[in-house]
Amino acid sequence: MKTHIQKILAILLIFIGINATAQTRYLDNIFDSVTVTSDVQYATNISVLPMLQGAAPGPAPLFCDIYEPKNDTMTDRPVIVLIHTGSFLPAVLNGQATGAKTDLSIVENCTRWAKKGYVAVSMDYRQGWNPTSSSQIVRTSSILQAAYRGIQDAKAMVRYMRKTVAEDGNTYGIDDTKIVLGGQGTGGYLSMGYITLDTVSELYLPKFMDLTTSPPTPFVHPPFFGNIDGTDSTYLPGPVSPTGQTELWNIPNNPSYSNDVNMAFNLGGTLADLDWLDYTGIPLVSFHCENDPFAAIDSGVVIVPTTGDLVISDVVGSRTAAHYNTLWGNNAGFNQAGLTDTLTQMANTYNSAWDAQHGLVYDGLYVFDTPAPSTTPNAFGEMSYHESSPWDWWDLATYDAMFSVIHGAPPGYGAANSLLGAPNMSDSIGNLYLDTIHGYLNPRMYEVLGLGGSTTDMNEIIEKTTEIYPNPATDNINIVSYAELINSVEVYNLSGQKVISKQVRATTTKLKTNNLAKGVYIVDIKTKVSSVKKKIIIE
Repeated sequence: MKTHIQKILAILLIFIGINATAQTRYLDNIFDSVTVTSDVQYATNISVLPMLQGAAPGPAPLFCDIYEPKNDTMTDRPVIVLIHTGSFLPAVLNGQATGAKTDLSIVENCTRWAKKGYVAVSMDYRQGWNPTSSSQIVRTSSILQAAYRGIQDAKAMVRYMRKTVAEDGNTYGIDDTKIVLGGQGTGGYLSMGYITLDTVSELYLPKFMDLTTSPPTPFVHPPFFGNIDGTDSTYLPGPVSPTGQTELWNIPNNPSYSNDVNMAFNLGGTLADLDWLDYTGIPLVSFHCENDPFAAIDSGVVIVPTTGDLVISDVVGSRTAAHYNTLWGNNAGFNQAGLTDTLTQMANTYNSAWDAQHGLVYDGLYVFDTPAPSTTPNAFGEMSYHESSPWDWWDLATYDAMFSVIHGAPPGYGAANSLLGAPNMSDSIGNLYLDTIHGYLNPRMYEVLGLGGSTTDMNEIIEKTTEIYPNPATDNINIVSYAELINSVEVYNLSGQKVISKQVRATTTKLKTNNLAKGVYIVDIKTKVSSVKKKIIIE
């Protein structure tokens, strides 16, 4: 009896502590709504996109959308800059349903971060390259140039945010010493390149040169395209200019400010070359699908998604980057924080099992092992392929109508084609993946930016006082939360499919599991102030 009373008293003390601290800013939703300032011009630079319509390249404005927590009184908030995907071409024109700063998952990500107290920025960047050229040299050179421009634009975006502090009265209430850069898909290419491309010599590797000329010609030559930061004015000489005339080719934007960032992350990105990886001291968190067909998780090639033509060979995927970042110590900012949450344990177990021969724990890499694609062709005779961005979703009807107009396809084709690599696409599935991404990424940003000094916060306390038993289980599981009422419980398989959902409103509940196949499942236990995810095994 005495032991039982002591346990109850300990739990009550924890409960009091949780309610005293309420919620943790930057880890939990503190705000109910956000304010969005749309189409803020952060820079102007030369775009080649008009060439797709037979026009000459020229200056183009670059815009961003800025998300802030509504009715927030803080004026020194960290910043997260997010770069969208799109294969360096506008959405739909690129054969994809995504490719803009207003992509639905981009909006959701920025909204989530703003509700946690961050200032989140969704930026566009210059697009345009020649994926349909029959020449690999043209395809390779034009995409490398597009990526280089994108990196320059991202740096201009970061400098702009610092400029708003120094010159504009800190319009958006930011702490410009705390900036994180991230990207989805193509944006992931840019975020990885941003923190690793730091010397001009890295642009002059043989794979980045036209070796058919004498002497070899670099695809990206900074005296023409601007320096790595994009802070100088440069001109493209007439002999190599698309107009035959000497053209202004880079416009500096806010060049007096720093474009340093504290941390980066990528969703499905890749890096142009292994030689770019060295000690930077900048932590990188990566999310990647195990069988991504367009950006290999280890190493591989970049292809044109719509044609399969080769663009660049020997690129570096997220797992390879995680391996070398671990060796270099770049991820020490969160690797030494001692995170022990369920998602960290799952990621470390998966990564360690894959790389048992080296004995490395890749803290900073979360792998999604998505289901194998269907072997049945769709209504148009096209075959499915592995998922590469299951966190994305879109409006099928709108996309299909736009695809039909732009590409001259029959009704229904665009929608069906967009689902070949996303068979379960929906906002609910996309948000489930974002739950995992935020659950893994946000504590690491919290650590690197020094936002709380300790991860022993409310979420961790609730997690430690929430139990599931028996585990492994067969017919039933019991769930107990000693610190907070359970609002709902959801169970997902490792493919991200919801297999059980139950409303609770109690501190204990029981779930029948006898209908579940044997395997590993994730139980998401939601209270009014937290979401605790735990792993169970059904035998």
